[in-house]
Amino acid sequence: MSTILAMGRVFPFAFGGRRAALVIERNLIVYRNQWLMILSGFFEPLFYLLSIGLGIGGLVGDLAGPNGEAIPYALFVAPALLASASMNGAIAESTFNVFFKLNYQKTYDAILATPLAPGDVALGEIGWAVIRSTMYGLGFLVVILVLGLVRSPWALLAVPAATLLAFAFAAVGMAATTFMRTWQDFDLINLVVLPLFLFSGTFFPISAYPEGLRVVIMATPLWQGTDLIRSLILGTVDPSSLWHVAYLGLMGLVGLAIVSRRLDRMLLK
Repeated sequence: MSTILAMGRVFPFAFGGRRAALVIERNLIVYRNQWLMILSGFFEPLFYLLSIGLGIGGLVGDLAGPNGEAIPYALFVAPALLASASMNGAIAESTFNVFFKLNYQKTYDAILATPLAPGDVALGEIGWAVIRSTMYGLGFLVVILVLGLVRSPWALLAVPAATLLAFAFAAVGMAATTFMRTWQDFDLINLVVLPLFLFSGTFFPISAYPEGLRVVIMATPLWQGTDLIRSLILGTVDPSSLWHVAYLGLMGLVGLAIVSRRLDRMLLK
């Protein structure tokens, strides 16, 4: 029995999904009058697409796509911005908002006065971050579809891929948040997120980098998500796509396990 309880704490999705849904429902109620704040995260990548992808793209011309075929610059940038939108939505929700609830609003102390456990809180908050990011991904896919920046029916899977990417970043972001002590610590989050956004093949191919740096970039989660979504939108899916899925899925599961253990120690001490 003790083994089952321990597994429930580490992997709450297998035991407490219904209870975690109550945390998601709470967030929906809280944000029902603040949808503009949530939707604002969708416009940043859209502005990047319109200004850089379509604007500067007219000066850049074509770039080599994943299979070596020349593609318009806007078509190269659009999938990467979709991936970045998912990352940013997940990070914003799982770091800054969670830190405020954990240390100032004391939301989780109130939640744990109910039958919910720390694992339910972890899964619920990560689930809400994933829902928020998925909305960004879906909206952005509609935009690039209208702009004619979709080349393959595989693009329908770009939203689930963005959801998986959001899960990975939300879980790891929330895990990192449990170690934060002050708002100044979040400078470290920005120190990681900004280089990921700029150098993960977002605005130019990573083939422009030296071999050593290219290997490092290919090991980062945003590049994994960007390459996966770009291959889906361009229709260049190959077996390496399965590696991207496994990488992001494992990253999310590890982050979720850490969050569950950390919240268990912090909130039930």
